[in-house]
Amino acid sequence: MNITNDLKDKITQEIEQLKTEMTGSLCRILRFPAVSPHNGGQGEEAKAQEVSNLINELGLTDGAKLEWVRIPDGKSETGNRPSLILRTPGKTGARLWILCHLDVVSEGDRALWNTDPFEPVVKDGMIIARGANDNGQAGIALLYALKALKNLNLTPEYEICASFVADEEMGSHYSIEPMVTKGIVDFRKDDMILVPDGGNSSGDFIQIAEKGILQMEFLITGKQVHASTPNLGSNACRAANMFSVELDEALHKAFPDVNKLFSPETSTFEPTRRYTNVVSVNVVPGTEKLSFDCRVLPHIKLDDVINIAEKVMKDIMSRIDVKIELNIINRHDPAPSTSEESLIAKLTVKTVGEVLDIKPRFGGVGGGTFAAFFRHEGIPSVVWAQNTDGQAHQPNEYAMIEHMINNAKVFALLMMG
Repeated sequence: MNITNDLKDKITQEIEQLKTEMTGSLCRILRFPAVSPHNGGQGEEAKAQEVSNLINELGLTDGAKLEWVRIPDGKSETGNRPSLILRTPGKTGARLWILCHLDVVSEGDRALWNTDPFEPVVKDGMIIARGANDNGQAGIALLYALKALKNLNLTPEYEICASFVADEEMGSHYSIEPMVTKGIVDFRKDDMILVPDGGNSSGDFIQIAEKGILQMEFLITGKQVHASTPNLGSNACRAANMFSVELDEALHKAFPDVNKLFSPETSTFEPTRRYTNVVSVNVVPGTEKLSFDCRVLPHIKLDDVINIAEKVMKDIMSRIDVKIELNIINRHDPAPSTSEESLIAKLTVKTVGEVLDIKPRFGGVGGGTFAAFFRHEGIPSVVWAQNTDGQAHQPNEYAMIEHMINNAKVFALLMMG
């Protein structure tokens, strides 16, 4: 559908008039600490109920259907993890999905926050709170894009499936993954998917590809002894140090490939977590545990990365009297990239360019999003939002109100085709 400049102006003006209301609604949902029960939180139930209340108060269920999707989870107090899908009819049978997530990461060290992370503060054009940038502002922008069209008595070109989904921060095992792979939700090959859970401050970056993710944990077991008699034991700390360095070097040597679609352009293999071993300085530790986080270019098989790790393990064990065990914490094999010629990619480029008066560019990232699950199923999906750089998961996280307004404008115009 080609809409007139006059209609575009009416839509953008309507959204600008909703700015104060949008700000209040974002603050309202950010007061719910929707941290995963697998990370010590209460889950998304209360926040999902509040989003449902907001949807009803905005009148968005008039002529639309609000669905609850609950995935069983024994860790949750309710026994499940809730997601919401608001289906708004369009003029055609085509469907546009815009998927936001309800959950947030924990606040971390509260001493690093200048304000209560779950009591939003509006200041200098910002909303400061945990989840403001990741992913609250996009969710509110989505609802108010629908509200603006409703206020103007406009019917979207496509059926709009506005989704608010659980468990994104911990891997989507209780949301999008089973929804897609087990057919719990009726996704179709010709659906258009937009995930507003990435981007940058200028809004010029549209993500169409993701690296594979492989997170490995290694347990090194030796023999604990007094530090004055190391000859009687086997130092797991020394073995862990040697293993970490040698694995780091081996992975970078084996996979030096470059892909300019991504930034950084190479695969990354980062030693990250080291666990506490002994509490006394005069004790040679008998066990060590460490982790590697690997973000791997799409053409490289994750099994090949694992094979390198196992070779280094065997080499260390042949030289030092220790046992090394591998545990795969998280694995997401890379999905095919979304074509720049797909309808959702072309529509997003055009709409973002017009709203922000910029020339958007396509690229890939090392982080994981909902989009990868759809790409694995051959459903084109893009990731875009105007987001403040470097705010996700940080103390004093904030969202810019201007970005939220711009996101709503882009969503509304996408809905109109």
